[in-house]
Amino acid sequence: MVFSRETLLYRRDAKEGGNLFTPQQREDLARPYLPVTPRASSSELHKTRPIRELLRTLLHILLYNTIHTVFSVYVRLRQTYHAILGRALAILYYHHRTPELVRKDVHGLSRLPGHLSVILELQEGNDGAGLELLLDEVAELSAWCACVGIPMLSIYEKSGALKNWIPSTHRAVATKLHAYFGKARPSLQVRAPHMPSFLNGDISEHSSPSSDTGHLSVLLLSSEDGRSTLVDLTKTLTDMSQQQKLSPSDITSEVIHTELSENIMGEPDLLLLFGPYINLQGYPPWQLRLTEIFHVQDNASVEYQVFLRALHNYAKADMKFGR
Repeated sequence: MVFSRETLLYRRDAKEGGNLFTPQQREDLARPYLPVTPRASSSELHKTRPIRELLRTLLHILLYNTIHTVFSVYVRLRQTYHAILGRALAILYYHHRTPELVRKDVHGLSRLPGHLSVILELQEGNDGAGLELLLDEVAELSAWCACVGIPMLSIYEKSGALKNWIPSTHRAVATKLHAYFGKARPSLQVRAPHMPSFLNGDISEHSSPSSDTGHLSVLLLSSEDGRSTLVDLTKTLTDMSQQQKLSPSDITSEVIHTELSENIMGEPDLLLLFGPYINLQGYPPWQLRLTEIFHVQDNASVEYQVFLRALHNYAKADMKFGR
């Protein structure tokens, strides 16, 4: 075996107990076998790394602030545009609590929804002002539907507060209808799933419902009528199948649709949201298969012009149900 000169010298020094060479001479022997070190000194490396990290951090901050500024300007401009457009439409199309003007605003539409559904939100408050505002919104929507001839209006409020105030809701809607129609107001029914309904309650001795002005049915919904009802129905059908009261082949989508339609409601033609973005808040999912959904960006209140734009959008919607 052939050994290099440095190897022989190193072994010879080891046999002598390390007394043959000095530490510097040992380093000279091992230097040819060490990896090549960079020419830059350690001090120069320590100087360049912090500078690069600083430049990288400054670049990230600049990009973040630029994106944030551009997006903020865009949102402000969009909100301003929608606010101006909403105010202009509110002035041009104001109902003045006159059914004839409301009918004029929808005159010429090719179709109107037979069932309109609306998602409203209860504003939390200790003085009851939130509930009063909610009742007034329900009454206004009911009056607009009665004016244009929509026979079915369903109101979804997540907490179910309206279900605890069905008589008050009926009274508020009837009062609003009297303000629009006078003595001959449309017949009115206010109900909720699995609860008694109120039908044609007189608001005064001088007014009474009239069949000539149509009929309006108001349905009150909450989150318990959504997924939980679908889960309960699934459990019921499963128990019936396990007890051999129902064959698994008999459980079809038509059966589920029929049960939900009878116990809760049918599919609405149009779902209207008075919020800045689409938030269904646990709305019954099964009934939304073929429903047209409409909302206006940056809007957070119940406005007549939003209701009117929803009807116009529905009339122009291209619905393809397939085969």
